[in-house]
Amino acid sequence: MSWTRGLPAVLAVCVLLLTGSAGCGSDGAQENGQTGASPSPVGKLLDETDKQGHHYREVDEKGAPGIGIEVQPAADDGGWNVRLTLRDFRFSAAGGKATAVTGRGVARLFVDGRPVARLRTSAYRLAARYVPHGTHHLTARLYADDGTVWSVDGEPVESTADITASGPEHTGTANGALSVPATPPRTGGRGSPDRGGKAS
Repeated sequence: MSWTRGLPAVLAVCVLLLTGSAGCGSDGAQENGQTGASPSPVGKLLDETDKQGHHYREVDEKGAPGIGIEVQPAADDGGWNVRLTLRDFRFSAAGGKATAVTGRGVARLFVDGRPVARLRTSAYRLAARYVPHGTHHLTARLYADDGTVWSVDGEPVESTADITASGPEHTGTANGALSVPATPPRTGGRGSPDRGGKAS
């Protein structure tokens, strides 16, 4: 009889031990960070950074954003008309959350590696003072709203065109306009390479 009365108590203790150990396992997982903040759902942050210290955010080439750049001399003030062409990318509105969202963000312009503008539009007037006499490299690079650089295969999603200012008039090169297509989404040098790897 006493054995029969003790059986429910023993079973209750076993249930408590099992429940307690499961609870401890959950708490342990939280302490180990298994259920804490998850890695970013958009791409993968790399250790590599641009010259300004912004980390690269790696995404797959399929569906990755792309950018092209076209530059023409402005006849009226000696400046330059810059037009960007975008693929799988939209500019974010000012004042939004500083969070990386697939295919969204801003473009930044660089002349010879120096930042000159942060863009939320595809058209921009580059002042002549940024392009003194000689040949210069104008680069447009795509950034997520958290300040990271969109990248594919460890390379930033950017496009570069050479522009030449001759004399005080800041006139363009002989062909008048320079452009780099929006595909593929990264560059291997001075211009976006085509599928064969040649600069266009």
